[in-house]
Amino acid sequence: MTDTRLILLVEDNEVNRNMLIRRLERAGHAVTTAADGDIALNVMREEHPAVVLMDMNLPVKDGWTACREAKADPAISDIPIIALTAHAMEEDKARALAAGCVDFATKPVDFPALLTVIAAALNAHG
Repeated sequence: MTDTRLILLVEDNEVNRNMLIRRLERAGHAVTTAADGDIALNVMREEHPAVVLMDMNLPVKDGWTACREAKADPAISDIPIIALTAHAMEEDKARALAAGCVDFATKPVDFPALLTVIAAALNAHG
């Protein structure tokens, strides 16, 4: 059975965003979106998604800053955030985890692996 709790996809690239929305919805997930870190924080506060997929290189407010701010806000600090980034080095993963992400996925996205990471985050955070 698929978990249909809301996923917030934070991605500024329209092609990537649309592709991920289609694939996530096809996998049975409900999806809402934001195109930058400021909008993402507002959506997190208003809709309290079950998990956030956060592109780390965003306009206005980058994913690194948005993650740190989300983790510092008691109203949304419990929402698990999964970093999405083209930066695949081990130090990038460590930086994402230090910013408050629960996990890390590289771009281009390995979709089956991403679904596994999403399921783990949903299960771990009830």
